[in-house]
Amino acid sequence: MENDEGDRGTREAMRELRAAWDEMIESLQQARDAIDHPEWMPPPASSRNLAEGYRYLMGFVHSAVERAFHEDPTRPSFRNALSIINRATIDNADAIYFYAPIDGRERYWITGRVGDHREWRGEKPAPGLRRAPHYLIFEASAGALAGDSGELSELARGVKAQTGRLDSSEIEVAADGSFEILLAPERPEGYPGNFIPTLKVIKHPHPLDPEHPPERFATYVSGRQLFNDWGWEDAIHLSIRREGAEGSAPDAYSPARAAAELRRFGELVRGQMRFWNAFWTIPMGVYGPREGGLPGIEMPRNAFNQMNAASGATGGGMSTNLYAGGIFELGPDEALVIENRVSLEPQYIGFQIANLWGESMDYANTLGSLNGSQSEVDPDGVIRLVVAHRDPGVPNWLDTTGHPEGFLTPRWAYSKTPPTDQWPSITAKKVRFDELRAHLHESTRTVTPEERREQIRVRQSHVQQRFRVF
Repeated sequence: MENDEGDRGTREAMRELRAAWDEMIESLQQARDAIDHPEWMPPPASSRNLAEGYRYLMGFVHSAVERAFHEDPTRPSFRNALSIINRATIDNADAIYFYAPIDGRERYWITGRVGDHREWRGEKPAPGLRRAPHYLIFEASAGALAGDSGELSELARGVKAQTGRLDSSEIEVAADGSFEILLAPERPEGYPGNFIPTLKVIKHPHPLDPEHPPERFATYVSGRQLFNDWGWEDAIHLSIRREGAEGSAPDAYSPARAAAELRRFGELVRGQMRFWNAFWTIPMGVYGPREGGLPGIEMPRNAFNQMNAASGATGGGMSTNLYAGGIFELGPDEALVIENRVSLEPQYIGFQIANLWGESMDYANTLGSLNGSQSEVDPDGVIRLVVAHRDPGVPNWLDTTGHPEGFLTPRWAYSKTPPTDQWPSITAKKVRFDELRAHLHESTRTVTPEERREQIRVRQSHVQQRFRVF
């Protein structure tokens, strides 16, 4: 009898797991369709766009394995949300994107240790010392990660909520470089240390679920480590633990859990592929105005849209950022000259280009990005950037790697958003490649091939260290 029951249970587990596997494979096939089926709004088909589409898809496969099978809010750990091997959403080449699942009803402690962090207080770094990342931010949020649903309805106001944040301008650091941060629904009485709330009470109803209670408890904590001087700044190794769960172990793995995780894995990949294709096409208007577009926010060609602060309507993003965006569209003998004017110095400034999937251009082996440390400022205070298919021999070159079209994404981070009359401004002008210097400052110097190789060497070394696995 016991053997019969055991055999029956084994057969049921086999059927359940095979069914879940088949559903997962179907979800992955539907995700694959987002590469080349027009109804799912992929970038225009070309041999390179198609090839990169499969790589892009596999990046979501990579992240979905970690998310579906290894998330545990009771015993969480930080993981890369995006990295050099799963680039997406016009990721910032200067960033480590990290996240960990949490249950906002509980208490968590984040700990880390940093090198010289004078820049966090607006001071000059000490010469000759290894440094902390230029900027660090933690954000606690209620809801799913952007794109998981596969539906643009998740952009509706009130679907998600940020319960709290803390950035490097306010993080208290001990004399030995260590810091700890408490995450909890409310700050404990008498606790003066670093704190991020994990509860927010929303006054308006949830737009998709009117029965949802007004209390929103954070479901994950995420953030960025932003690097400015890639030769001197080191990543922070962050730890997180749930108070009271130390030393505990999860229940034995079960067929029911495995089946649920298999299904979630496929759903995450499908959702991400569909959402971001729709996001670029409809609200961002990358291929022309569409019903449902955001006037002023739609991305123009060889120009920039209206600057805006990060929000759910713009796909999220780091909450202290100001963003602008556009699309470069260049022929073989054309270049784009970009003028970035900053009146109020931000904590961080960066500029990235990406392919039409939203994968950042290779930022280790090519010049796909430039930040405030890597850019040269002209005597008139303007940062002039050049987007071109081949090296123009001038500073501030961004290499398209041959892409005729791609995203333009400047970012400016302010811990406290300044008044709009103090926001930066940015413009772009398409020019003939052989007439490029006529559109740059007269003092623009020549960059030698040897200097370019050194730039790439520094980038390769830093990216290898940033994403090392041991």
